[in-house]
Amino acid sequence: MKNHTLSRRQVLLALPALVIAPKAWTQATAKAPLAAKSFNHFMLSVSDVQRSLQFYQGLLGMPVQARHGSTVLLRVGSGPQYIGLTPAGDNPPSISHCGLAIEDFDAARAMQALAANGVTKAADSDPGLAGGPMKVRQTMRGNTPEIFLGDPDGLVVQLQDASYCGGTGAKGAVCKAEPSPKKGLLAVKDMNHATIQISDSQKTVDFYQALFGIKVQGYQAPAGSSTAPFYGIGEGNQFVMFLGAPRREGAPARPARIDHLCMSMDGFNPEAVTKTLNSYGLKSQGQGEPRGPMMTYTTLRMPNRGGAEAGTPELYFIDPDGLSIQLQDTTYCGGSGFLGETCPAI
Repeated sequence: MKNHTLSRRQVLLALPALVIAPKAWTQATAKAPLAAKSFNHFMLSVSDVQRSLQFYQGLLGMPVQARHGSTVLLRVGSGPQYIGLTPAGDNPPSISHCGLAIEDFDAARAMQALAANGVTKAADSDPGLAGGPMKVRQTMRGNTPEIFLGDPDGLVVQLQDASYCGGTGAKGAVCKAEPSPKKGLLAVKDMNHATIQISDSQKTVDFYQALFGIKVQGYQAPAGSSTAPFYGIGEGNQFVMFLGAPRREGAPARPARIDHLCMSMDGFNPEAVTKTLNSYGLKSQGQGEPRGPMMTYTTLRMPNRGGAEAGTPELYFIDPDGLSIQLQDTTYCGGSGFLGETCPAI
């Protein structure tokens, strides 16, 4: 470090308005046992896999990276990251789980680290991929170990090697892509972020920091504020934002869920992207019109939420099952600037 350059700790201690608990600070700076490098995938549970496959390939030209029975994995950019499409069955469509790419992934070490952080092995009788909140299930797909973790709210996070493509081999890294039958109107390059509704922000942040080493990347709040933090994953622009699920007094708590995911693209232009979406049959949301499937809309994140002076445009489309997908520039880090590309070091 150069002389006269403040360390991250010095900068944080110099900010009187900072509201990060000492426990969270310790977890953010300690070496995480399962350091996350990036998002690996998101799984969409859909009502009709073939319909969703045609929709995403026609719009984004995504090749099929692998197939697991009726589940189809669509490559994002050059891979190995992907979007999975799986039958929702009797459940409503959802973004059902996400995958994290873990540095130096080893299934046995991962299970030990989870146990050391209060996660217990799921019983055969426990429902779902992970078995419930603070549980974990390890399965074998051929000779590929796969780990499904239930976070404090029971949201499922799959843990795999950074080379995992959902394919074969000891790391699931052997995939032979099937080209998309259509070129696609837009080209996505990478994952960018996810916004997740949870029940207890501090509990969840502590858990993810302790295990995965996520760190504050910025604040979607007025300049100088330390509220509404979002957390970087790895060394690039990817991040996760946790939102407490709002509810009226006396109303039951809303279940935790992945609200939306975001993918990035080169040369993002909101007007041009909207025109392309319109040409594909997605309707632009009108003033006061409720949102629904096959619609698109753009919001402006203003300075009161950490955006640019004239607003940072954030563009969404809603797929045939009502699942929300955000598109942004590859430089988008959740910060200010027209492209949301300005995230000062913290």
